[in-house]
Amino acid sequence: MSLDTLRGFDMFFIMGGDALFLCLGTLLPGTFLEVWGGQMMHVDWHGFAFEDFIFPLFLFLAGVSFPFSLAKQRNNGSGNIAVSLRIIRRGIILILLGMIYNGLLQFDFENMRYASVLGRIGSAWMFAALLYVWVGRKWSACLSLFLLFAYWLLLRFVVAPDSVGASGYSMEGSIVGYIDRSLLPGRLHLTIHDPEGLLSTLPAIVTALLGMFTGSFISAKSIGGIRKTVSLIAFAIILVVVGMLWNRVFPINKNLWTSSFVCYAGGLSMALFALFYFVVDVLCWRKWTLFFRVIGMNSITIYLAQQFIDFSKTTNALFGGVIELFPEAWHAVLFWVGYILICWLLLYVLYRNKIFLKV
Repeated sequence: MSLDTLRGFDMFFIMGGDALFLCLGTLLPGTFLEVWGGQMMHVDWHGFAFEDFIFPLFLFLAGVSFPFSLAKQRNNGSGNIAVSLRIIRRGIILILLGMIYNGLLQFDFENMRYASVLGRIGSAWMFAALLYVWVGRKWSACLSLFLLFAYWLLLRFVVAPDSVGASGYSMEGSIVGYIDRSLLPGRLHLTIHDPEGLLSTLPAIVTALLGMFTGSFISAKSIGGIRKTVSLIAFAIILVVVGMLWNRVFPINKNLWTSSFVCYAGGLSMALFALFYFVVDVLCWRKWTLFFRVIGMNSITIYLAQQFIDFSKTTNALFGGVIELFPEAWHAVLFWVGYILICWLLLYVLYRNKIFLKV
């Protein structure tokens, strides 16, 4: 239950929560909400804000759930080949959904963006799951270290051939962007760079694997809940410290998905999951979780729905008149409250009827 709750907490910000807090911060300057609202925007390049944490947290949680799914499949008699085929199918479906989200069915292939958030989740999770199945936890951990260090050395010493005097850690000079410009068709999200491009998938695999290691540890029945929580928080602190130290020579950067970013965001993800696990599954304080569980159990549904359903128009149609009764300064805040409410009610109807979109 903690996994669904935290996934819903994460998706809440994608479902309009970030815009709501951004508006509240603007409305109430000089308060904590202004500081928190400032965290609802991505940093331009190097650095870290809460908005940069939303995506790696979701990928981490996708990893956490896999050991439970794998155990269930193996208990049902599925071997590695059958499991791997399901993994590959899921990865390909997510990649295709990401392309449809970006406009594949418009058939404007020349101007379409082929990389996507769902594509990054599908590819990184798929390769991580295949490693986890075929080489096990120990060798997956060793490969994770190799990937992080190899990625660092590659960006440190290899600069894009089409840049002059640029740093390998810059948008212009990064080999990451150069590979995307050279190999990805269509357009890139940042014109010369795509944050969900090809090469940066490699360190993202480690983010998914960190979630899988966490899920495997949580599923161990021989260890008590409190011990699990303390152990996860201790390891999370180590990861965060490693990320901060690595940041001095290899900047924390979501667009490049740098190795320091993997450690820092992975540590924060692990700590937050440990907190939710302790509160929800160890202490069994669960009454407050319904709001987030409704979102978390249909997370892909609401992510895709916001692309294809005009929730803004619905919000204005239902609440526009009421919003106009309030001072203009409050209009944006009330709009996003209504937007979130409509999205949640849709998901609640699906939840009550036990309809869950899963890939």
